[in-house]
Amino acid sequence: MATDLESSVSLDLEIPSFSLLGKKAFVTGGSRGIGRAIALALASAGADVAISCTPAGAALAEGVCQAIRDMGHKAESFAFDVAASGDVAAMCSQVKDEFEGIDILVNNAGITRDRSFKKMDRGAWDEVINTDLNSVFDITKQFIDGMAERGWGRVVNISSIVGEIGNFGQANYAAAKAGMIGLTKTLAREYGRKGVTVNAVAPGFIQTRMVADIPDKAIEAVLGMTPVGRLGDPSEIAAGVLFLASPSASFITGHVLDINGGLAM
Repeated sequence: MATDLESSVSLDLEIPSFSLLGKKAFVTGGSRGIGRAIALALASAGADVAISCTPAGAALAEGVCQAIRDMGHKAESFAFDVAASGDVAAMCSQVKDEFEGIDILVNNAGITRDRSFKKMDRGAWDEVINTDLNSVFDITKQFIDGMAERGWGRVVNISSIVGEIGNFGQANYAAAKAGMIGLTKTLAREYGRKGVTVNAVAPGFIQTRMVADIPDKAIEAVLGMTPVGRLGDPSEIAAGVLFLASPSASFITGHVLDINGGLAM
């Protein structure tokens, strides 16, 4: 006798959803490299996207925005120095006015000022800490409580493998990226019951302008230690961010997603 499968199976099966239709995202440092890839990935899933850039990157940022508009979604760029708290306040005010609330915040903006600790001065330390870590505090402060009030939000902080294992000549960068991980885990505990997840992505060595400045011999050494034997692509970082920003990642918070080709496990 034939059996009616629907009547005999009582499991509730749900298809994972990665749609961001109706969501509004803000990606800092979104004019090039990893930030650009993230902005485009979020838009491809249906989100409207705001991006920040430096004043010098305004033209590139507009190109990213146009690509998002061509997908049928809203996009605007905001040229400010995220290392300056006054600029951050003005920038976030404009983002709020233009987008009426942000559901997904990706803290990606960052710089390097590499030199050995012996040669590093306080200026190089402060410049990286202000841009790569203090800006994350300032910008997240502007948006996370609004997410909590609405009962849904995603914060994804772009850390680095360097924040987990350190790297010669990058004491400032490593400290900033490690601090970002600590902030991520703390905010995850504080906001988890309010519908807001807070996670980090820690890229390895990715084909970007930042890595292009690394000497060839150093890159060869990295490739030799990387099980997959190559550098990563910005789109591979964007895919991880898209997953963490999606409805299907609602039970993941306080996590650091390593995307590094197996360089550190």
